[in-house]
Amino acid sequence: MPTVTFIQPDGTREDVAAELGYSVMEAATLNGIRGIEAECGGACSCATCHVHVDAEWFGRLPEMEPMEDAMLDAANDRQASSRLSCQLEMTEELDGLTVTVVPPY
Repeated sequence: MPTVTFIQPDGTREDVAAELGYSVMEAATLNGIRGIEAECGGACSCATCHVHVDAEWFGRLPEMEPMEDAMLDAANDRQASSRLSCQLEMTEELDGLTVTVVPPY
């Protein structure tokens, strides 16, 4: 089972197992990761699962869809590495993915 490392704004790191086919957001919410609110449940309509993807991993992700891009325009602290974790499906190739949780405000 692949793992995801979540880094909190204070630098705290948490490694969690992620079921294949689940989203990074689902891995976070199922494991109680602070800061991943996921208010819309993964429908790409709230940006409360915003993360910054580690530079080592960013180029390995699928291309962002226009809806995700639009939602990130309204997100706090958007950066070039920003993604919505609900739109990132876990695969074996993403084993070890590292993301930083973005505070909602």
